[in-house]
Amino acid sequence: MSTKHPIISVTGSSGAGTSTIKHTFEQIFRREGFEAVSIEGDAFHRFNRADMKAELDKRATAGDATFSHFSFEANELGELERVFREYGETGHGRTRHYVHDDAEADKYGVPPGDFTDWTEFRENTDLLFYEGLHGAVVNDEVNLAKLADLKIGVVPVINLEWIQKIHRDKDSRGYSTEAVTDTILRRMHAYVHCICPQFIETDVNFQRVPVVDTSDPFITRWIPTPDESLVVIRFRNPRGIDFPYLTSMIQGSWMSRANSIVIPGNKQDLAMQLIFTPLIERLVSKARRA
Repeated sequence: MSTKHPIISVTGSSGAGTSTIKHTFEQIFRREGFEAVSIEGDAFHRFNRADMKAELDKRATAGDATFSHFSFEANELGELERVFREYGETGHGRTRHYVHDDAEADKYGVPPGDFTDWTEFRENTDLLFYEGLHGAVVNDEVNLAKLADLKIGVVPVINLEWIQKIHRDKDSRGYSTEAVTDTILRRMHAYVHCICPQFIETDVNFQRVPVVDTSDPFITRWIPTPDESLVVIRFRNPRGIDFPYLTSMIQGSWMSRANSIVIPGNKQDLAMQLIFTPLIERLVSKARRA
């Protein structure tokens, strides 16, 4: 953790909805006039697309059907920890971009499935914003959780997470349902052992719960909408959280536990604005005084 150069880390698996939350944070940064440098978890994958396929084939031949992008060893977590530490200490660091598709290839001048070159952060930023798979990892090699000042987990109930991933990968990446299903199955071991343990480290978790039938996510034709969902917001330390204010400002919300509030799904953006704006203001104000 760093007083002078704060770090916000948003963690969730593929299909969880972390990109939507990133957009909300960008709105907050822009409205409040905060200069944030953003990094993506995909930038710290160890392999490009071709090398990852080769590594998957090699491990499958050796009998390992559990290796995936979720796995610790498929990512440069030591490099990510170094970036967190360097930014916290100096306000400097570097990142790159993983190019997912043709549109990004046109933007970055790099073929889909490859990385751009590493580039240094711009100068004089107020905070670092991370969004990806591993922003709160604690294992024998790294401790990213202790380096982030505000850690947020995005954890839809798992059937909804799968539905979102299936629809995203089919619509935007051209994958078949069978191909996405194979990926989900391969990732389950690392999901349990690498992704889930991070959510006990996070300060705030957002879990979207559909109120329509999602019994078989592999045949569901539509993603449940925010109007068809509730969101459970859990605070690891509820001290200082003004729950009466939140429930008065968010129509239809209620307290489910002493550290949890339930809101209508279409109020998530509002809830995030109300919760995180003062927290970010506090971090940046403290940093500017340091």
